[in-house]
Amino acid sequence: MKKLFATLLMAVLFTPQMMADEGMWLLQLMRQQNLEDQMRKQGLRISADAIYSPDAPSLKDAIGIFGGGCTGEVISPKGLVITNHHCGFSFIQQLSTVEHNYLHNGFWSQSYEEELPCEDIAFTFVVKITDVTDEVNKQVKEGKITEEQTFDRRVLNNIGLQLFKADNIEGKEYMYPQLLPYFEGNKFYLVYYKKYTDVRLVATPPNSIGKFGGETDNWMWPRHTGDFSVFRIYADKNGNPAAYSKDNVPLSTPKYLNVALTGFEDGDFAMIMGFPGSTSRYLTGEEVKQRMYHENEPRIAMRDVTLKIIREEMAKSEDIAIKYANKQARISNYWKNSIGMNKAIVDNKVVETKLAEEAEFKAWAQKNGKSEYVDVVEKINACVEEMNRTQYLTTVTSELIMNVEFIYRNLAKENGKLLEKPETLEETMKNIYNWLHDRDYNHDIDRRIAKEVLPLYFELTKPEERNDYLNEVYAKYKGNLEKYIDHVYENSILANEANLKKFLKKPTLKKFEKDPAVLLRTAVFESYRELSAKNAEFAQVMNPLHKTYLKGLMEKANGAPVYPDANFTMRLTYGNVKSYQPKDGVTFNYYTTLKGVMEKEDPNNSEFIVPARLKELYEAKDYGRYAMANGEMPVAFLTTNDITGGNSGSGILNADGELIGLAFDGNWESLSGDINFDDNLQRCINVDIRYVLFVIEKLGNCKRLIDEMTIVTKAVPCTVAIPALK
Repeated sequence: MKKLFATLLMAVLFTPQMMADEGMWLLQLMRQQNLEDQMRKQGLRISADAIYSPDAPSLKDAIGIFGGGCTGEVISPKGLVITNHHCGFSFIQQLSTVEHNYLHNGFWSQSYEEELPCEDIAFTFVVKITDVTDEVNKQVKEGKITEEQTFDRRVLNNIGLQLFKADNIEGKEYMYPQLLPYFEGNKFYLVYYKKYTDVRLVATPPNSIGKFGGETDNWMWPRHTGDFSVFRIYADKNGNPAAYSKDNVPLSTPKYLNVALTGFEDGDFAMIMGFPGSTSRYLTGEEVKQRMYHENEPRIAMRDVTLKIIREEMAKSEDIAIKYANKQARISNYWKNSIGMNKAIVDNKVVETKLAEEAEFKAWAQKNGKSEYVDVVEKINACVEEMNRTQYLTTVTSELIMNVEFIYRNLAKENGKLLEKPETLEETMKNIYNWLHDRDYNHDIDRRIAKEVLPLYFELTKPEERNDYLNEVYAKYKGNLEKYIDHVYENSILANEANLKKFLKKPTLKKFEKDPAVLLRTAVFESYRELSAKNAEFAQVMNPLHKTYLKGLMEKANGAPVYPDANFTMRLTYGNVKSYQPKDGVTFNYYTTLKGVMEKEDPNNSEFIVPARLKELYEAKDYGRYAMANGEMPVAFLTTNDITGGNSGSGILNADGELIGLAFDGNWESLSGDINFDDNLQRCINVDIRYVLFVIEKLGNCKRLIDEMTIVTKAVPCTVAIPALK
């Protein structure tokens, strides 16, 4: 079987045909899959080695993971990093106070000294990528691990660590490895990363620019959001990662992106390198239905009630608006995504398309005597039917946990071991209390959310599906869950300082274990663990089936390149600047301008406030060198690049590998794109780099940052070789 897959993969890799635009391609396979040839047909002017080289600096070395779930780019030799405003939002929020409200006012540092250190933020570079499929398969053959364990991340991490330790690569002490499966476990790659943890806020526009349009415009086109923020990587004097220190210096980078003011037209080449988080392009039709009805629908229902409360509370107070800004954005994003995905699946007939593909696949397998593939889809679907209710309950339970912070952050029963060390108990309990009641937590608001979300949980689940303790609570309080929640939020050890002090006067394990919040959290988490165990059992069945299904699809492709699902590793996607027609009689232009910002202005709606300074610049047409040839100020534009969550902040590069914008969203009509790519509808929404630089210089008065960058003002042939690493 392994030999057959190797043969199939070689056939796939060395065939020049492929679908344009669709695909999150592996950089390390660019040449084998003839990506360079295809990209040149669409307009690329630089070489594949300039994009990715394992031996010399390339564009790959200017791209990294920003924070824990976005992409960022280095745009100067002094470690200047640009990403989306929404990617930097949580860090900006943490730095904001009522006195220094950087969310509302923006922030524009005028020197290195003014740049603000951020807690818990990192920028991570990819150093090395190695194909270790043979090594993993060897360990299976030798009986060191089972085939089943090749899907276990912990097992793979151990293998990766072993290989990493045996490597004599220079500077290894500043790297860490990650071994992941690709192609549903048919291939394995080991990636070396280097993480910098001293990252500082340099500049950010106010929310009225960085989040212009807010929740209303999220996933929508036309878009007018200046979604960017600027940070800087600091290192020790030798350029190595180091914890924050006043002695650290801006990182000197071997490669950074040039910034292009040359503009673009409909049809021009566009390329993205970034870290797409997760896609599910190889689901069956029944799995798509599961996503709709057993994941998206309960998620929408649970978040509906939470968001309603948060919006109301944020409108009452600037302090609450700051504290809950990131929570609201996080909860809202995939609430709206789930709504849009379900609509797009229906509108774009995704299930019907999948069913037709499955029928074609089965017919091919039967015709060609491929017995291992004939009934693989039926086996997957049978497992899906069995696990649907478990998946529904998993979603409902996880949403309960994530929406009610007093459940999510409180102590669990197993932490009772803290009481075994009375000498450290007081300090430990105080630390836990402070972690729960951090600067962004509001006990009363969380209580209000609990009073809506917990009853909904009971409504969406059956008694036999709930933890015994939860059923006992329901019976004891005769269904009056509001009264029960008041009891929890008033009487828990961690409800307030008075309760904590009272407990610490005479702490006992019995008191701890009977704490109402501990009991609630323990019950909910026990339910979640039981569901997770069931899902793990289903995964043991599904993983090899998906592996077989994708192997069959690759064989059926008969040489057409196949890309693996996204898994938050570096990928390349290419396409073109392009308008689109979402429905009959409607055509969307490929770009928007500052005029559209002014047209959307609504001083009575916080999502559509326009800064006074921005209006002044618009009225004076004071755009400097950042205007288009027709004198208008560009804001956002569309490309056909294949992206998903994790790509936020990814740089849009032109045919010469120069930065022309930042990806920050997808369009409403194609929110089924994580499951099924539609070339006619799927668009990547990007903020124009000219708008970014205009805001930095003209509104932020931060020209020092512009001066750091290498600005390209006219298109020239790319003839300069990538310099060798010093």
